[in-house]
Amino acid sequence: MAVDYGDKRIGLAVSDPSEQIALPSDTLTNPGTLEAAAELVAHEAQGRSVELIVLGLPLNMDGSEGERAVLTRKFAALLEGHDLRVDFADERLTSWEAERMMIEADVSRKRRKQASDKLAATLILRQYLQWRAKS
Repeated sequence: MAVDYGDKRIGLAVSDPSEQIALPSDTLTNPGTLEAAAELVAHEAQGRSVELIVLGLPLNMDGSEGERAVLTRKFAALLEGHDLRVDFADERLTSWEAERMMIEADVSRKRRKQASDKLAATLILRQYLQWRAKS
C-alpha cells in the first residue's frame, strides 16, 4: 500500500495481488496529529492485510531532505511502531503530475481536489513497483 501523507489529506493506493498494477484506493482526512494519522493508516493497512507501506518521501528538487521529509520520517517511525514495514519512494512531482493528468482529462476542480491525493499515491506506488521489478 502506498501512502501520500499530507497535512489535510492522506492518499492511499494498493497493488493488485501480483504487484504489477498500482490502483487508487482512498483519501483519508488527516486527523491532525502524526500519532493519530499513523493510527488511522495502520488501521487501514491492517484491515487490508498489507505487508509493506510505501511512503512518499518529499525530497527537495536537488535531492536533499528538508523539513517535510523529516516529518515524513517521523510518521514512518510511528507506522513501524504499529508493526508495519515501511519503505520510501521519492515523491517529487507526483502531486504535480496527478494534477496535470486530471486537467488533461478535463476533471473538474472539485473532483481533482477529491482525487489528487489517492492519484499521487498511485503514482508513488507505480514508480516503486517499477523500481522493484528492475532490481
